[in-house]
Amino acid sequence: MDDMALEARSRAGNKFKDGLNCSESILHAFNEMMNNPLNPESLKMATGFGGGLGHAGCMCGALTGSVMILGLLKGRLDPTQSREPGYDAAHDFHDRFSNENGGTCCRVLNPHEFDSPEHLRRCLKLTGGTAKLLMEFIQEKDLVDSEFAWTV
Repeated sequence: MDDMALEARSRAGNKFKDGLNCSESILHAFNEMMNNPLNPESLKMATGFGGGLGHAGCMCGALTGSVMILGLLKGRLDPTQSREPGYDAAHDFHDRFSNENGGTCCRVLNPHEFDSPEHLRRCLKLTGGTAKLLMEFIQEKDLVDSEFAWTV
């Protein structure tokens, strides 16, 4: 396993253990590894994605946090730019996540009572595993050599 993938898994897992939700953990860990291109205020965007969109149990927060990172890498700033690179990256990672985990829905991936010890263990595993999967995806797609100064 690559050092960067291990580091991503470790950082995201530790952030989750420290009390951030799954989506926040992914966003914070990758922001650090990319040398903090997002300001602290913008990191707040991930909060509502935890619990499958604020306890709705829908799309896994680790997946939505990953898509935010992919948007940072492949997104656009204005409508004259193509949206397809961002859409393609999100779609491809969605499919990889779904194949790896057997779905994308929070309540399916983690059927335990919210905040129970079993729930937290499962979310920790999903968050760390998703961070690893995302870093492997980023490396495979040659996105590490983008405009950001990646650190391990």
